[in-house]
Amino acid sequence: MAGVTGTYLAEINRLNPGCILFLLDQSASMGDTFAGDSAVPKANAAADAINKLLMDLVIRCTQNFGEGPRNYFDIGVIGYGSLSGVGPCFGGKLEGRTLVSIQDLAANQLRVETRAKQVVDATGMPVTTTVRFPVWFDPVAYGGTPMAEALQLAKKWLKRWVAAHRTSYPPIVINMTDGEPYTSPVRAAKALADLRSDDGNVLLYNLHLSSLARAPITFPASSAGLPDRYATMLFEMSSEVPPQIQQELATEGYLVAPGTRGFAFNADASAMLQFLDIGTRLRNMEGAAGEW
Repeated sequence: MAGVTGTYLAEINRLNPGCILFLLDQSASMGDTFAGDSAVPKANAAADAINKLLMDLVIRCTQNFGEGPRNYFDIGVIGYGSLSGVGPCFGGKLEGRTLVSIQDLAANQLRVETRAKQVVDATGMPVTTTVRFPVWFDPVAYGGTPMAEALQLAKKWLKRWVAAHRTSYPPIVINMTDGEPYTSPVRAAKALADLRSDDGNVLLYNLHLSSLARAPITFPASSAGLPDRYATMLFEMSSEVPPQIQQELATEGYLVAPGTRGFAFNADASAMLQFLDIGTRLRNMEGAAGEW
């Protein structure tokens, strides 16, 4: 992708919400384990990461729990592969819906699970506790990898969204995949990233889940060190990170260079969550909720 153009300074508020759209590879190869955690299938790791971020977004948009979340974002998840082909992923009452408000998301989980979690107690010792974990969709791993079609559907959804929100912060699209599409997605990726609001182009980030035992690479400025043509293709499809997010990266300890892109290769579960968090972290929301 070419460098991003625009200011990326539009305030996110209830009159001018943002938009976050996930593209999720649900092909058969996502049933393989990945190098970030050899005990977990890629499909499960990806689904958990997105469900976790959806929960975090609901919390971030809540200034007081009596009021509930404010509609700062419209959210969607497109799955590609599986028996269903390409389409929205939400289950339960949101099944078949495209972009939904944060309030609709908060009120309509598929279910809430109880999960074990390792934490550190007051003495510094690790202990196991339980947490409530909302689930909006389940992991799937079946069929081929129609990534180009998913990008085309994303463009269709977001073209309508941008037309209705011309002054809003541009949509953020995060594609999670093991990176082996059966047709080239490059043209579809460019067409998607060429969409723009008055504030800038759509931001397309890619998170590549690999089975190769290679060191993780996160937010790189070049394709040097990437192991194959699939990883290089996804890097080249990724948008450059806007200056404000580059500042966030520097604060988090990342090495930021000209051309830094929203791309990660071989991230483990923790790094996946950090990538998703930073990629969707915006400080220009109205009121105290802007301080994420």
